[in-house]
Amino acid sequence: MNIFKIIEDIEKVDPEVYNRLDSRRSAFKGLGSIGKKAALSAIPLALGSVFQKAYGQSNGIVLEVLNFALKLEYLERNFYTQALAANGLIPEGAPKGAIQKIQMHEAAHVELLKTTIQSLNGTPISEPTFNFGKNFPDWNTNYQTFLTLAQAFEDTGVRAYKGQAANLINNDAVLTAALQIHSVEARHAAHIRRMRNNAGWIIGDGTNSNVPAGAQPVYAGEGNLAQGGINDISALGEGYSAEIASGAFDEPLTKEQVATIVSLFE
Repeated sequence: MNIFKIIEDIEKVDPEVYNRLDSRRSAFKGLGSIGKKAALSAIPLALGSVFQKAYGQSNGIVLEVLNFALKLEYLERNFYTQALAANGLIPEGAPKGAIQKIQMHEAAHVELLKTTIQSLNGTPISEPTFNFGKNFPDWNTNYQTFLTLAQAFEDTGVRAYKGQAANLINNDAVLTAALQIHSVEARHAAHIRRMRNNAGWIIGDGTNSNVPAGAQPVYAGEGNLAQGGINDISALGEGYSAEIASGAFDEPLTKEQVATIVSLFE
């Protein structure tokens, strides 16, 4: 059995195989050790263990992140679908046109994530039942409440994708797809914020985001002024205020923070 030929063949379809097995040097060293120590009949089993570790664990984390993202996309698609069905909620013309397009984008995200999960031999989670009126009873009769929640969901989506980037860093294809969704969520967030006559970006924590107390967990940590090892970036130059400094950088949300936000609507 030519172990190195097997690795070379895998590299043709997965250029990251050496990274998954550690580095090229250590991979060759480790695999050479297997060839020397293991009986010939035991080599396939030993190799299977190596590849299970390299791909199985990696895919497990990736699938967990993808299903986490899918839940958020289900929430957004469901929210906009129900809102568009609510008679008279969204004004005709540009407002309804924008929400219709955003709903279709979210639906496309759902389908992409489901397909990606299945392509990795995973199982997409079923769509949960959401209760948007649980804490915001007039969300589908009051246009301003609807826009407030839309802003909160889009801002959450942007921060949630950013928070999971590190877990996808070893899978270029999935990371690229996630970043492509992330940037669209950012454009949605900016557009919805403009529809509310807010700045297109987040400034500071929840108290500056024109949302009720129930939605302020979405903006936890956005007042952070420490970036790149600098404790207070507002001190870098004259006129570089805390408002400019916090607006210039977006902060990630942890999975636990996102789960807390989503629980407000389950």
